[in-house]
Amino acid sequence: MPYIPITPSQRDEMLAALGVSSIGALFEELPADLRFPSLALDEGVSEVEVMRELSLLAESNTNADQCLWFLGAGAYDHFIPAAVNALAARSEFVTAYTPYQSEVSQGTLQTIFEYQSMIAELTGMEVVNAGHYDGAAALAEGVIMALKNSENRKQVLLPAGLHPEYRAVLDAYLAAFEPRIETYTGAPSLAADALTGNDLACLVSGYPDFFGVIPDLTGAARAVHEKGGLFIVQADPVMLGIFKSPGEYGADIVTAEGQSLGNDLNFGGPCLGIMAVNQGLMRRIPGRIAGETKDGLGRRGFALTLSAREQHIRREKAVSNICSNQGLAMLRVCIHLALLGKHGLREAAELCWHNSHYAAARIAGLPGFSVLPGIFFKEFTVSVPGNAEEGMEKLLQNHIVPGFPLSRYFPDRKKELLICVTEKHSRKDIDALAKALQEAYSE
Repeated sequence: MPYIPITPSQRDEMLAALGVSSIGALFEELPADLRFPSLALDEGVSEVEVMRELSLLAESNTNADQCLWFLGAGAYDHFIPAAVNALAARSEFVTAYTPYQSEVSQGTLQTIFEYQSMIAELTGMEVVNAGHYDGAAALAEGVIMALKNSENRKQVLLPAGLHPEYRAVLDAYLAAFEPRIETYTGAPSLAADALTGNDLACLVSGYPDFFGVIPDLTGAARAVHEKGGLFIVQADPVMLGIFKSPGEYGADIVTAEGQSLGNDLNFGGPCLGIMAVNQGLMRRIPGRIAGETKDGLGRRGFALTLSAREQHIRREKAVSNICSNQGLAMLRVCIHLALLGKHGLREAAELCWHNSHYAAARIAGLPGFSVLPGIFFKEFTVSVPGNAEEGMEKLLQNHIVPGFPLSRYFPDRKKELLICVTEKHSRKDIDALAKALQEAYSE
């Protein structure tokens, strides 16, 4: 849609219709001293000066490409094929808006359809929406869906290993629902089996959790369903390239952070919240669902199959949400998965697995270091012989970001680092990290 300004004659016609003679007359109700306030701005500078200043500001930041980067904790530095940037930056994608009018949005609708199809296969679920702000928002929407689906059930079971920021978002989203939020440890099936009473709305499990540990989901869906609740899995989409899907475990709702699939770190955003559900929850899922159809001539086409928002259905039946059009982030995921394919995603996940386990073995062999037990993917917790935050500051001076000091979320865990290793790390990188850790914490 090109921007076409109005002509002088059109402006005069509109003013006449309003019964005023000039633009200024429209603002006569405002006090004269407030109409054109002095902003006391500095005099303008040239484009050359602006670019020089912005370049200096940019140089004050350090990005993941300028150092050895082992930081994860919710945002991950995975390989992104160059074609993702080249295709996603095309003007027809960058300028496209939410596809309310299917006759002029076929490309966008097809992108959503392809994305939803791939995520459905990846998660083992039947229905996928077009996206949320981020993984935390998607999880919050999933819990709200369970509360609305459960007929006055209020109990929400969250794992002790849930990302602290996800928990904060949940608390904010659920403030109006007055749920009874409880935390459990151990296998989700055991937590559900141990419940007495009849108030369970949902049980959430990480896959893996914030610390990279992969819980055993066997029997969890059965145990949760026996208590009358929904089973929600917060998954790592890269890990699903080699691990059994949540749908195969019987999950009712699967949420995930899509940043790992083709989206850059970007100093914290934008991200993409993935949500997938079973068919029984299709009319409760927030957002939009694109479907494949045929036009009057029998040609393949796409349409919004389900739009459960206030704009489309009666307000009391709407299941809208706080979200924006995450079309560009969703598009990048779609292109990324199409480029990698099933075998490429599996290879990336296998590299994450082998690299991280090699790193854990190397670090565990250092004097005074130990790796917390548990089956993990990509991230693991290391106990260091000293203050983790102080050692990290030393390593930063050598352009090494060794991980995430857990004391930032858990004040009593001052000697622990959460280290993330992806397919981008070589053995040389990992050996350099091990050597740097030993030197930083032996001084």
